[in-house]
This record gives sequence, C-alpha cells and structure tokens, in this order.
Amino acid sequence: MSDDRTQVQDTQHAFLVAWGWFAEHIGLIQALQDVSLSQKNYWHTPQTKVIEFLVAILGGLEHLQDVSRSAHPLDMDQAVAEAWGQLAWADYSGVSRTLSSLSWDEVGALMRALEQVEQSLIQSELDILRAHQQRIRYDGDLTGLPVSNSSKTFPNAAFGHMDDEIRLGYQAAVVSLESPTYRRLWLSAAHHPGDTVSCTQAEALVLAAEARTGLRPRRRTNLLRQRIGALERQMATIQQRLSIQRESVRKADDRLTAGHRQALEQQAEVAQLEELYRVRQREERPTSRLAQVRKRLKTAERRYESREKALQLAERRLAKTQAQQDIQHDELTHLQERLVRFMRDNETNLAPVEAEFRLDGGFGTYENVALLIEMGYEVYTKAHNNQVVAFLQGKTAAGTSWTRVGANAEMTSWKDLSLKRCPYPLDVGLERFYTGHKLKHSALLHFGDDPVTEDLPQWFEHYNGRQTIEAGIKESKRVFYLHRIKVRAEPAIYLQERMVIFAANFIRWATSWLSDETEPAADNLDVSRMGVKQQVKVGAHVSAQVIQDSRGRLLRFSEQSVFAGKSLRLHRCDEAHLCEKESCQLLPFSSESHLIAQPLG
Repeated sequence: MSDDRTQVQDTQHAFLVAWGWFAEHIGLIQALQDVSLSQKNYWHTPQTKVIEFLVAILGGLEHLQDVSRSAHPLDMDQAVAEAWGQLAWADYSGVSRTLSSLSWDEVGALMRALEQVEQSLIQSELDILRAHQQRIRYDGDLTGLPVSNSSKTFPNAAFGHMDDEIRLGYQAAVVSLESPTYRRLWLSAAHHPGDTVSCTQAEALVLAAEARTGLRPRRRTNLLRQRIGALERQMATIQQRLSIQRESVRKADDRLTAGHRQALEQQAEVAQLEELYRVRQREERPTSRLAQVRKRLKTAERRYESREKALQLAERRLAKTQAQQDIQHDELTHLQERLVRFMRDNETNLAPVEAEFRLDGGFGTYENVALLIEMGYEVYTKAHNNQVVAFLQGKTAAGTSWTRVGANAEMTSWKDLSLKRCPYPLDVGLERFYTGHKLKHSALLHFGDDPVTEDLPQWFEHYNGRQTIEAGIKESKRVFYLHRIKVRAEPAIYLQERMVIFAANFIRWATSWLSDETEPAADNLDVSRMGVKQQVKVGAHVSAQVIQDSRGRLLRFSEQSVFAGKSLRLHRCDEAHLCEKESCQLLPFSSESHLIAQPLG
C-alpha cells in the first residue's frame, strides 16, 4: 500500500467503524444531520451528539458515562468519529445535556429520519414475502422498563407489572415482523407509563404495524355487520324488558302511595282515639277499639315497608337494565363507527394482504380478539381470563383424548367453540404441562383459515414461535441495555427506546451488507457467522487498524484481538470510481434505493 493517499488509523471499536461505513451507505448519517435541532453549537453540533448516542447504543454501552469513562472511551476514538462523518465526539456530559433538552417535536423528527432510512430496507422484506405469496406475520408485546422504586426524577413513571413484580417505570409496546431474511425485524415502539396494561394496547399495536408497512388485510365487514345485527336484536329485547320494568316501577310506586295513605289514615285514627280515651279517662284493653286500630296501624306500616322494598327492588332492576342498554348503545355506536371506517379501509385498500398477529394472553380479551378478527387478521393468542381455562377443564373427562405437543405439554381442542361474551366462535385448545411437580393449564385461541385443530403439535409450535419477539426483547435488554435508562427527560427516554430497536435492525442489515461487500480473501473475517450479541459485545470493542486507500477500506484486526490475523476489506465504490463488481451495492443513497438482503449463514 504505497499510495500517498493511504490513511492509517487505530481503533478500539472496529465494528463501530464498519457500521459507520454502512450508515454512510444507507444515508443514515446525512438523514440525522439534516434534522433541525434548536440548540446552540459549541464544539459539537447537537446532531453529532445524537449520532454519538446511537453509536453508544450500537456499542452496547450500559451507561451513558461509559462513552467517556470506559477502559477505551468511545469519545477518544477518532476513527469511529470519522467513519460516522464527524470531526470528533463530545464528552458524555455534553451528550446528556443535548438529549435532556430535546423536545417531543425534535424527537419526532429524529424518529421520522430513522424510519425514512429503514423504510426501503423493510420494504425489501415485504416484497420478498409478497413475491412468494407468504403471509405477513406480526408479533406484538409490552415490556417493562423499571427504574428504582424510590426514584423521583423520572417523569410520568408509574408502578405496574414488570418481570412478575410491581415496579416503578415505563412500558414499551413493540411490534416485530417475521422476516424471511433476518428472522425478526422491529417495526415500532411506543412509550407508555408503567401502569399501562397489555389489554389496552392491542389495537394500537395493529395500527402501528399497518402504518409502518403500509399494508393491511381486507377488513371482515360482513362479520362486523352480523355482530351489529345481533347487538341490535339484543337491544330490542332489552327495550321490551325496559318497558315491562318501567310499568312494574309505576305499579309499585302506586301501591306504595296507597299504602302510605292507609298508614296515615290509621295514624290519624289512633291519635283521635288516644285523645278520646284520655279525656274520658278510659283504660285501653286488648279487645278495645283503640287496640284494634293500633293493630291495623302496625299492619299498614308493615305493608308500607314491604311495598317500599318492592319499589326499591323494581327501581334497581330498571337501573341495571337501563345501564345495560346504555352500555350496549355505546357499543353499537362504536361498532357502527368502526364499520364505516372499515368500509372506507376496504375501498382504499387496492392490494389487501394476508396477515397474522400473534399476541400473548395479556392481550387476549374477547374484545381484542373480536377486533383483530374484524380487522382481517389470522389471530393467534391465549385466553386473558382464567375462567376460560376452568370452563374448558370442566368440558374434559377421563376419556378425553390428549395429544403430546411438547416435551412436557399435551393439548386437546374444540373447533368453532362459542364462548360466552365472545361474538365469534373460536378454535380453542386446552394445554396442560408440568412445571416441576405442578400441573398447569392454559387456553390457546385461534381464528382464521389455518386448520389448527387438525394438527395440535403444529398449532402449539406455531404459537410458541412468537418467542422470537420475546428473544428480541431479551436481546434489547441484555445486548443494548434498553432497561438501563440513560437519560431523565421523557422525550429522550423514548428516543433511547426507538434507537435500540433501530440498532437491532441496523446490525442485521449491516451484517448482510458487510458479507456482500467484503472482498474474498483467505484472511477474511466471515461476519455472516456472527450473531448480534457477538458483534456488539466483541466486535464493537476489538482493536484494529483502519486503512483507507485507492483500493477501498480495510479493517486489519490487531494481534492482541480475538480476531488476530483476520481482516475486512471493502472495495472502493463511489460516484467518481464506478465499481466493476456486479454484486456491489455501495451506491449513493436515495429514497428509492434499497439494500438487496441476503440470508445470513
């Protein structure tokens, strides 16, 4: 390498350099630098510090101060800064101040920049699915981000269920796409207080997925019309009951009024006789007229009390029925508005897709299941209410056939089973399994075209395939430290959440790109065989020489590193130097360009 233009630098964060080259290729750096941030520029621009924050997340730094206080500080690594298009990095304290000063509008603009960069890469996966006529499969979940229970400095944090405990913190609602190339790609993350519960977020997850992909299935408006018709018939029955109960209240009120009048008459007569007996100094005897009138008064008073209770009972029944009618009226209005919206969705949906949503039991309320059915999805979930499990256990007997579906799990099922308060029949599976010496049960719910009751092991395996999102959540916390909240301003907390799921996608795309763009050589490091964890925990903290010359870019890993003797060379390809390699994808980024993804090894 005798070229005068050869540049050699040392880095302690080799993969962060390579990822900077990929970020430049897909236009990420420019997209973030183009976001307007209303903060003063001193030594570093606020955009530089936002990019530095993303690089720190990609490097798996547990705490923000690790940017400057780790064994090999990121902010001292000039090679990484230049690979990411920056003159230098800021101290972590400056990054913290910039993040804390970001407004919600500014964070929204940064999110839109990330999404713009991601869109063509996500779209390429959707194109593959559609080209092979495969179903689009989404997984959704809610994950807790706890902070110290005694903390007073996290805005809008709230106590809620997190990791089987009641903790103070936040909840992140996330959606992933099952990708043919990368297995899992994150689509969205939404920020919520810690007391947010899963059953309130199902519709938001679906809408977030549809907004991200621009695709949706055809709404099942015919089923929704049938549901509305059934509800209208129920309301007609309730209206008849209301008429009868109103008449009962009127009659009970009339009887009470008559009883009250009789009691007053008896009281007046008793008072008159008492005065007469006093004036005449007569003694009241058990058989005297006064005694007889007293008995009639007590009878009238008891009759009044009885009729008063009867009126109260009739009024309670009427109030209960009226409340039921009000609830159903609100539900009918809501469903009619949904029908109008869904009809409009179908009219504007020129290319409906086949799509599926898998959710855990926290989302599996009847209303959520019905909503996803009406939105057109193949639905896989678990029953939210444990009473369903008890009901299904009651339907089993000694002769019930159980099918082994796992190492310690068995299932039995019912096809098109009608469940109370669920508007649509569902495929229902009761599974039993041992945890230690304790036998547990749970209920799987399904709606759609898949004949799940005909192959219970496949149903069990397919539903549990949603463990890919659970693995993604674990990765976000153990690799990118999502749960270690690095800032105390809420917009910046959301920025961290969103950048973590972006980082997980980014590294998968970068892996494919590096594998394609690396020139074949005997000492070539095969990045495609490295998982995300190894790349972040090891590759992003390994030492190397960064060599750039007329032939391209080279990472030569140092003899003191785990990759000793290995290199990564990316051939040169830019607007002034057209590459002759047919598979080259190092093209100037535009909103229309996209990465042709290759399956990982």
